[in-house]
Amino acid sequence: MQRIIHLCFTICFCLLFALPLIGQEAKLANEYYRNGEYEKAAVLFNKLHAKSVGTNYYFNYYIKSLVASGQDDQAEKILKAEIKKTPAKTELYVNYGDMLEQRGEQDQAIEQYRKAIDNLGPDVSQISRLANAFISSVKYDMAEETYLKGCEILKNDNVFAYNLADLYNRKGDKKKMVYYYLAALQNNPKQISSVQNNLHRKLKEPEDFEVLKAQLYTNIQDHPEVIQYTELLQWTFVQEKDYSRAFRQARLLDRELDENGIRVYRLGALAEDDKDYKAAIQSYKYIVEDKGKTNTYYVNAKKSMLRCTRKIIMEDYIYTPAELDTLDKEYQIFIDEFGINTQTAGLVQEYAEFLVVNQNNVGKAITLLEKIKYIQGLRPEQNALIKIDLADYYLINNDIWEATLLYSQVDKAHKEEYVGELARFKNAKFSYFTGDFEWSQEQFNILKAATSRLISNDAIDLSVFIMDNLGLDTTAVPLQMYAEAELLAYQNKNEEAFQKLDSILIVFPDHGLKDDVLYTKANIHRKLMEYDTAKAEYEEIIEYFPEDIRCDNAIFELAELHEYQLNNKDKAKELYEKLFLDYSNSTFAIDARKRFRILRGDDVQ
Repeated sequence: MQRIIHLCFTICFCLLFALPLIGQEAKLANEYYRNGEYEKAAVLFNKLHAKSVGTNYYFNYYIKSLVASGQDDQAEKILKAEIKKTPAKTELYVNYGDMLEQRGEQDQAIEQYRKAIDNLGPDVSQISRLANAFISSVKYDMAEETYLKGCEILKNDNVFAYNLADLYNRKGDKKKMVYYYLAALQNNPKQISSVQNNLHRKLKEPEDFEVLKAQLYTNIQDHPEVIQYTELLQWTFVQEKDYSRAFRQARLLDRELDENGIRVYRLGALAEDDKDYKAAIQSYKYIVEDKGKTNTYYVNAKKSMLRCTRKIIMEDYIYTPAELDTLDKEYQIFIDEFGINTQTAGLVQEYAEFLVVNQNNVGKAITLLEKIKYIQGLRPEQNALIKIDLADYYLINNDIWEATLLYSQVDKAHKEEYVGELARFKNAKFSYFTGDFEWSQEQFNILKAATSRLISNDAIDLSVFIMDNLGLDTTAVPLQMYAEAELLAYQNKNEEAFQKLDSILIVFPDHGLKDDVLYTKANIHRKLMEYDTAKAEYEEIIEYFPEDIRCDNAIFELAELHEYQLNNKDKAKELYEKLFLDYSNSTFAIDARKRFRILRGDDVQ
């Protein structure tokens, strides 16, 4: 027993020191081969082959090195001896055939390839090795014949389905590639994730997905027991961003498998992230109406339905008072049903924003947020965001000291976090509104280094704006009037804001704020859904103030106006392109490039 233990220890010890040596020799052999020093490479590959077990890698390169160094006869002699010694290694015939082909003996080479295929036995490993040898030699037709004969010998049409799918991808035959991936899935349904990953990488064009769908429909009909085909069909619709059709498959699977709705809920979340709110609502509605109140996802689905409905209204800026009133009632019904607590705090926060932006009911929004501000168990960040929203609404309501107090509280409690930076920025903007330009500019300069790109960009814009306009003359009155007009616009006192803006142009006709005045008026008109007026004002800035600070803002806003409200995608694309080409240093340039690529049809992640 001790002798056996000692022997095992000795073998392990030898292997431990031999492996690094083999690695060094292999590296040197490959280097010789790459550098054309084939004789040296042949010596090392021969040594490595003698030491290796279960692989022909070094032997193949040994033969290649001999042939490359002009030792064809020696290579042929060695190959023939190896074939005679191990005839079951049919891949050796491929090596021999490759050598003959290099010498121009095409017929003799084909004869060796045929021998390899003819000598196949019912051995999966042997068949795989031979097919791989053909693939390495870029003889895809021979590899295809090998796999198909292997299926015939083993009496299993799908045993090499995965391999054949990969092979047909190499050959550029998408139809057969899809066929064999689906066959592989039928052979082993647990491979669905692997099949999806492969299809995701290899199907690029819309017509590729049409091929996949056509075969899936056939397979679903012929093999209804393979539920994974329906899963794959749902996945295919998601790849095409056709969430409504994906929903129909998800619903079918949910009912067929007696699931708890998680598949449908996740699809809804995916559609919502992709801004297909109607399809998202379709999924959430299924949870609410078909699964009922006892379902795990009921509350979240109902919240998400309301959120998506509001997003449709907010993003299109096209709605009727009746639609707003209906949504208002839906919010109230939800809050009456589920109360105000940690689970519903987010929705109450969204409802408060809806009341301010869409219903002009700031008082009710403040009352709601004052209630949830004191809920125990909220995450600190969520509580901070609620306080920031509450401060915004106090500012809109002209309770300016309540607003700055809340901003300061959040800033102090979350100094190194995003919410702290956001509160600091809003407090600095509050000081700007009230005319304390020096302090606000100091804060904006600090916030240029904010971790949030949006906060940093806005801080840069406002810092430059204050510096430019305070440096124009000895009086801060025009800038003070403009800041007051911005605050009035923020408070939805639109007529007063227009009057203040017009008075700047009357009292200070030569001041450089004209583009800023136009820009703020355009934004107010856009908010009021007076799109033609907003469009004309943005265009005036672009035409007459191309070098001023608001021009890139105006281009971006006008592009969004064309994309979302005026439904002129081509014009939007043209404006986005102008922005990132002509104003490459703009803080909007990155977003403009992304929007341009999306409108062009690029696959943007």
